[in-house]
Formats: sequence, structure tokens, C-alpha cells
Amino acid sequence: MNFVTQKLLSRRTVLRGLGAGIALPWLDAMRPAFAATEQAPLRLAFAYVPNGVTPDAWAPVGTGSDFQVSRILKPLEPWRDQLLVLSGLAHKNGNALGDGPGDHARAGASYLTGFHPRKTAGADIQNGVSVDQLAARVIGDKTRLASLELGCEESRTVGNCDSGYSCAYTNSISWRSATTPNPPETNPRMAFERLYGADDGPQDEASRASRARDRRSVLDLVRARTQSLEQELGASDRRKLDEYLTGVRDIERQIQRAESDTREIKPPFEKPAGIPAEFADYVKLMLDLQAAALQADITRLSTFMMGREGSLQAYPEIGVPDSHHPLTHHRGQPDLVERVTKINEFHVGLFAHLVEKLASTQEGDGTLLDRVIVVYGSGLADGDKHTHEELPVVIVGGRRVVGGGRHLVAPQETPMTNLFLTLLDQLGVPAESLGDSTGRLSLS
Repeated sequence: MNFVTQKLLSRRTVLRGLGAGIALPWLDAMRPAFAATEQAPLRLAFAYVPNGVTPDAWAPVGTGSDFQVSRILKPLEPWRDQLLVLSGLAHKNGNALGDGPGDHARAGASYLTGFHPRKTAGADIQNGVSVDQLAARVIGDKTRLASLELGCEESRTVGNCDSGYSCAYTNSISWRSATTPNPPETNPRMAFERLYGADDGPQDEASRASRARDRRSVLDLVRARTQSLEQELGASDRRKLDEYLTGVRDIERQIQRAESDTREIKPPFEKPAGIPAEFADYVKLMLDLQAAALQADITRLSTFMMGREGSLQAYPEIGVPDSHHPLTHHRGQPDLVERVTKINEFHVGLFAHLVEKLASTQEGDGTLLDRVIVVYGSGLADGDKHTHEELPVVIVGGRRVVGGGRHLVAPQETPMTNLFLTLLDQLGVPAESLGDSTGRLSLS
């Protein structure tokens, strides 16, 4: 609040300029004076990794608060007090159930829905509504974007991608309806424009290209409004606004550098134009976009796919030049198991970039991580055996509603959807069931 004018700043305030709009982070001026109990909104985000993990290197030793962080989860140890490791959860509808091969497609399709997808490579796909979209139906109208879907591996959504299963199943974990997936945006520029670009104007490719050639920084476009707003804010809010806009500028520069990068990528893998040559830089940029969207309350629901299910991504930068999916069929060979484990560690290390970003961002009387529940995991447990039980799941953040610093072991084959119902409760989203759910999962 501006204590001179006693004017309360609207939570929906947007810095607008020619062809651009920037939503603001949570500021003290957005809540009544002395309302110490007023809290920023709770958000829910999902981060998905393909092809399962090495179970023995994932599972923590010990339960409750007396547990040892496992090798794969080691990059998250700095945030142990915000870390909740969950064991015993399963997706029975990821299993064949008479449909034969296709575990990767079923893993992706069932991950947030709890449904068994129809086996088809045609247009008659059938799945279920995902947990993020159930929430979007209730709280999506409170933000500019009802939900945000991002990814780091471009893939078609039609055709056969896994033993007779449509590519829609392997490429999308978010489903608006039983027949409508939400494919992730994999191009940083397009994702950035969705967050900060104008809502109006031509959206065809030629118009986008023309705007990109003439484009100034989105911050330059809203400079006048920014300067005016700063005069209305207190010192603390001016600092928060400066930090946030600095982050937006940094994202812009990363995208611009990526678009001008003409280096050949070896080994080659599918990526749209304008994406950083190094996979780690690509992932971190997309995670920065996710964090920015959550911080500014552009959306309260987000999904991120580090790779599509069945991913063939190789990782020569960590000494693993092999394609990921074939490598997971290691049949227990120690050297191949070690390479898969290194990939798992690498993924968690990249995910830790998001956690660090959220944890270092102040919001109200805490951090952004306190008000964002992030679920990280995979729809497969053991990528070699294609198991859908004992799924790898961790929750980071949401301190005041989830609680961390624990390893919680649920009864064997507890539906993952029970966890999702519990998280919906925390968001204030009523839901009687989701997929194969049998009730709520107690996190106490």
C-alpha cells in the first residue's frame, strides 16, 4: 500500500505498453495495511521426467524425519526441510490391463489423470481429465492463464509413438478433457510471448516473425508505466519489483542469445529453432519461465516435461552419449545401470534450479517456495522392468500446507491420485474422485 495516498494496489495490476503486458509479483501494496495474516495464493506445479529411475539409487534410507537423502535426490538436500519424499504410490492404470506393450505411452497419459488410455494411434484417443485441469476449472479464472504447459522436447501429437499408442499420450501429461491433451510449449520465445506478449493482434507465423524482427524489450515497452508505478511503492516493494523485472530481462536475453546461436548440436536431437544448444541451458531457461509465471501470478497451475515419455535424449555433457530410453533396458548390467543413474542425478540437479529460484524469491513474510507445491517424478518406476508401482515422487515447497523434512511411506500400491486429491483440497478445489482414486492420502 502507498501509505501517503492509502491506495491499495490491485492484485491484477499489469504493466501495459505497446504490444506487451507484464503481470506483477506479489507486493506488500497488494494487501491491506497491517494485514499480517494475508498470504499470497497457493500454487501447484508438476515436473515430469521420462523413462523412470534407478530404484535403488532413488529410495531414501529410513522413514519419517530420520531418513538419509538418496544419491539421486542429493541435489535437493539444501532444501531438506522443504522436501517430502513419498514411497508406495502407484498408477495401476499405467499397466497393460490386457492391452499389451505400450508402457511409456500409458505412463505419460496416466500420470496426472489416473486413467487407462485407449490404445489407438488414430484420432479416437481417450484418456481422462488431469489434476491440473480439474483445478483450472475452479481457480483458472483468477489468473491471466488458467494453466501453463512447458516442455523441453518437441514431439508430434499424432501418429503411433509407442506400440500402437498415439503420440498424444507420450507427449502430454496435461489433459483438458478425455479427448483433448494440452501439448507443452517447447519454444522459449513462444512461451515468453504467451506470458508477456499482447493478447491481441495477428497470431500467424508470418506476423510473429515480423514482430520478432522489430521487437524491443518487453520492459522497454512498459517503461513509462513502470516508472510511474515505482513512485507509488515503498522501498521494499520497489526492491521486489526491480528483482522481478531483472529476472524478466534475463530471460529475454537468454532467449535472444539462443536465437542467434548457430552452433551445430552434436549428437543431433529434435529441437525447434531458437533453443539453447546446451540441454542444461534449455531446461533452466524453461524453468525460469515457469518460475516467473508463478511469481507474477500469471498462472497458479503449471506442468513441465523435461522430456517426452520414451525420450531418446543423449547426455554427452555428463559422459553418457547413449540415448536415454534404450539405455534404460540395461537388464541389470552394472555399467549401464550407472549411466541411467547419472542421467537421473542430472535431471534432479536441473530441477534444483527451479527450487533454488523459488526459494530465493521473497514473497510476503516468506519465500515463493513456501507458497508453491512442486511435485517431481515419473510415471514409470523401474525403466528396465516398466513397473508402475513404487513410483518416484517428491514434493518440494508448500511449507505451510504440506510440510517437509520427511520420508513418508504409504501402503503398497496406494493410488497416486489419492495424493492429488489431497493437493486439490489444499488449493480449495473440491473433487470427489480422480481416475482410480480411493480416498485422500494423509500427509501428516
